[in-house]
Amino acid sequence: MRLVYHWLNDLVAVSETPEQLATDLGLRGFEVASVEHGYQPVIDFEITANRPDCLNHLGLAREVSAIYGRPLKTVADRGVPAGRPDAERPRSDAAPSPVSVTLEDAELCPRYCAQVFEVTIASSPDWLADRLTAAGVRPINNIVDVTNYVMLEMGQPMHAFDLDRLAGGALVIRRARAGETLRTLDSVDRTLAPDMLVIADAERPAAIGGVMGGAGSEVGASTTRIVLESACFQPATVRRTSKRLNLKTEASSRFERGADVEAPPAGIARAAALFAQLGAGRPVGGLIDRYPAPREPRQLHLRASRITRILGQEVPAGDVPRYLEALGFGVTSASLGWSVTVPTYRVDVTREVDLIEEVGRHHGFDRLPVTFPVLAAPQPAPNARLERERRIRSVMTAAGLSESMTFAFIERHAALPFCAPGTEPAAIANPLSEKFAVLRPSLLPGLVDSCSHNRRRGRKDVRLFETGSRFTADGERRAAALAWSGTGSQTHWSAEARTVDFFDVKGVVELLCSTLGVAAPEFSPSDAAWLVRGRAATVSIRRVTLGVMGQLAPAVAEARGFPAAEELYVAELDVDALEATASPDELRAASIPKYPSIVRDLSILVGESLPAAAVRGTIRSSAPSTLETIREFDRYQGKGVPDGRVSLSLRLTFRSSDRTLTDDEVEAAMTAIVAAVQKIHGAERR
Repeated sequence: MRLVYHWLNDLVAVSETPEQLATDLGLRGFEVASVEHGYQPVIDFEITANRPDCLNHLGLAREVSAIYGRPLKTVADRGVPAGRPDAERPRSDAAPSPVSVTLEDAELCPRYCAQVFEVTIASSPDWLADRLTAAGVRPINNIVDVTNYVMLEMGQPMHAFDLDRLAGGALVIRRARAGETLRTLDSVDRTLAPDMLVIADAERPAAIGGVMGGAGSEVGASTTRIVLESACFQPATVRRTSKRLNLKTEASSRFERGADVEAPPAGIARAAALFAQLGAGRPVGGLIDRYPAPREPRQLHLRASRITRILGQEVPAGDVPRYLEALGFGVTSASLGWSVTVPTYRVDVTREVDLIEEVGRHHGFDRLPVTFPVLAAPQPAPNARLERERRIRSVMTAAGLSESMTFAFIERHAALPFCAPGTEPAAIANPLSEKFAVLRPSLLPGLVDSCSHNRRRGRKDVRLFETGSRFTADGERRAAALAWSGTGSQTHWSAEARTVDFFDVKGVVELLCSTLGVAAPEFSPSDAAWLVRGRAATVSIRRVTLGVMGQLAPAVAEARGFPAAEELYVAELDVDALEATASPDELRAASIPKYPSIVRDLSILVGESLPAAAVRGTIRSSAPSTLETIREFDRYQGKGVPDGRVSLSLRLTFRSSDRTLTDDEVEAAMTAIVAAVQKIHGAERR
């Protein structure tokens, strides 16, 4: 918002310099972007979205009035240079208007005012053109310039239609019909949707409500009669329409934040006064005011004790009404505080705490002492989800991976390989571009893109992970994923670095599962189309699928810019499923073993497709409780081993907690184990 210093003086007497004024307003919660000098000193403000009442000179003048204790000037007192006395203002009880106005949708347009004027089109006088130019608005002609002037002065956007170019001499405020189009004032043909509000004549749309007028009814040099529109539109419909049409205007930026429902007739009255001052036009017929459901000002109760509690300091009781009344609030004494009537232009004030903010702003935040609030209740426990994701980040970084953060919006063709067969990714209704057309069904597309980005810049070893949401037809679920390419171990003098493989990623997955309370996840072959067969596994626990892992298919990797000749291993786990299947955390202490262990090695021939986990399960179920650990230490396939078979060597450790085991006991256990693997898996002992 560009505040023209001399314009401000028309509304409230200001003796302070622009620099001092900017400083004082800054202390009241406004952000000053710059102070410009020249023929018209200008202060540039950054007005937050919750203060639409300050997107005009009158709103800022009201703040200045409250700061310095100076009264606002009435409309009659405002000095508009070089003009004639005000003509008669439009009245609702005057002669019938030449235009008919029908309000069909009071939900999207709570109030609509219109007034016909006979006008003479000419250039605006220098004083008006200079003020508009200083405020950043290009002068056009006296009629359009007055509508812009009123908007910048009072915050009420207005629009002028050429009455003789309106079919049927009618204005109908309705929703657009399917397939309707409108060429707007910027000479662009726009297709309208049924949820958009339009101002139409008897045949077709003439303007998009709250956004922009149409070229078909534009005021030009030949215009002799206008219909001046001043309305209040629902913020949501203006915001939605503006975004969908990619059309941002001065009017839409004000309406979408919330307009004053009482301002439309005042805006027309101010425009009529300016027309009279400029000799630009006179009203014809009465003021049309369509206001089917009048709104009462909001009433709030403000407690003195609550002010003290929120601000941390007691504000003198006499100052509270003074601060609020200067801002236009109605204040009367009430039980334990005050009853406050909120002016309709303060759409941001809906709660008692909003009133306390106003008191605090004008009492001076810089005067408030630095104190800690009194805690009336113990601090709530940390959010379980945040704690869980902190643990995930900790274990992933400990495993040597770096965290990546990618967009939840991705391209459709990037999402399709990771969707379940026969399903489509969730599409976004208003994507910024085709690159962000759908919600990701997996975290992996973003991670693969990050790996490709690093690989193109010469980094061969890339280890990344991410936690976040993924989206399917069933809804949103949290996930953790990783992508790993390059070496699986660091270079060391004792051995050369090796390339990452399936088991490196499997180790990270097991570590993550263990951290989240799933101690023994099960791995089975996966048939995911985007993974390499034979190097892919489904991770599960008690028949509940937790995720997948394996080598990414070269075709999928290459489509995202990763070299097809290099191996890229990925994994993705459903964190919500992990949490649901996790066992409660139990800390158990055990004494250092008193008795020695006995170790036996077992080498067997089994089918090459038999998972080692199945062999371990058979051994565990057939062994006595003295079997402490099972570990595979060798796998061989080649000379001396029949085709389709593999030699698997396991190391079994036995120990008793209350005595020393004998060789006979261990041999008996080994005999039972061998018999079980022979019977169940057809194994042969080597």
